[in-house]
Amino acid sequence: MNRVSSPSRRAADHGEPPVTLSPHLPDTLTITLWDFSWYTRGGPGEPFADLDRAFEEAVARGYNTVRVCAMPFLLFGSGLDTGRLRLGPLGGGYGQRTRWYDVGGGTEIDGRERLRTLFEAARRHECFVILSSWEYQQSPSFAADRAWLDALTAVAPERRAEVLAEALADLVDFLVAHGLDDRIAFTELHNEVQGSRLTEGLPEGDRVVALRPRLERGIARFKERHPRRPVTVNYAKVPVGSLRGIPDGVDVAVFHPYVHGVLDDLLETFAVRDRGRPFPQERVRRELLRPGAPDLADWAPPADERWRLEATTVGPREIYVHDWCDPARWDAWLYGRYALHRQAMEQRLVTWIEAAADWAAGHGVPLVFGEGWIGYTPLYGTFEEGPVGAAFCRRAAEESARVGAWGSVVCSNAAPHHPMWRDMALQRECNAVVRG
Repeated sequence: MNRVSSPSRRAADHGEPPVTLSPHLPDTLTITLWDFSWYTRGGPGEPFADLDRAFEEAVARGYNTVRVCAMPFLLFGSGLDTGRLRLGPLGGGYGQRTRWYDVGGGTEIDGRERLRTLFEAARRHECFVILSSWEYQQSPSFAADRAWLDALTAVAPERRAEVLAEALADLVDFLVAHGLDDRIAFTELHNEVQGSRLTEGLPEGDRVVALRPRLERGIARFKERHPRRPVTVNYAKVPVGSLRGIPDGVDVAVFHPYVHGVLDDLLETFAVRDRGRPFPQERVRRELLRPGAPDLADWAPPADERWRLEATTVGPREIYVHDWCDPARWDAWLYGRYALHRQAMEQRLVTWIEAAADWAAGHGVPLVFGEGWIGYTPLYGTFEEGPVGAAFCRRAAEESARVGAWGSVVCSNAAPHHPMWRDMALQRECNAVVRG
């Protein structure tokens, strides 16, 4: 499928056609996931202390696009003073061996200046930026106090998508004022909407379908402000069976095909995400943890920092097992059971990519995979980076190219704040395949 939208069923049957993408954008977006880390990990010695260096390294690995939480609500919707925004870890060593949460000693930034600096560096390195938000998932957990979190939760759930749209429209205006808006690839209202706090207050059942009216209002509001700029939302996994819940107004189809498989087996075996079941503490200790690990009940941020647990959708059990696992044990557990799941995982990857491509083609919009492939693993685990994970990266690159995806990641872990960044050869190889 060509990245520039053509007449389609959507144009004939679903009202307005999608926004045509600007011809100055790349034919293919090779995406590295910088999420919120580009501002939480910008202190001395951290991966994003020097944004020019981070972009230089990205280009050397074959990337031309970064996908970020642009903190739109904080900067343009919260009313908070962001001129001296203090950011740091969760406290007491909590999260320091958990991917994305291993923030260093802390930093202080001018939020809007940091955003401008990101876009100026992107221009210098001929890169582009996908604007998004993780604010209703975990971004405020890294702030010095809970003001950001409280401002977010004060917005009624029915209005959150529209408030994000307004903030993102203001953010785009800010970039226009600084002559940097040509670096925008496209805009997402929020990351993984069906797994975020955008769903609060919805009835039990299919969240993708139930969330659609809220998202449609948000997309419509952004389009009122910026009718010629592509806007969308993105979804965890590929919600096969619920694709009717995706708003027709999106200009890009964005999905995150995490196939899980053997990882789901581990999560279910140890009740990592199922708080309705008892946590098998002794079995977890025996099969996964390092010597000397505390009990789950004893692992938390310091008392005055525990508000941070309200600000993240990653549960205490998951952070606990990631912080205290022996990475070799974790990997061995997955490798030992992988053969039972291999075929199903490969089939799911192909089926989901084909389903996503079919929905995009039917609606005349380009297709992007902004995250993927196996799932959320501990910081020092190597299953995703090892031979199995690398094979999935290669297969996903081939499938993304086969279905004509406009953009894709090598892997969610292929970014400056993850160990996989060191594997330059794999990233160059996969990005070359994605580019065709």
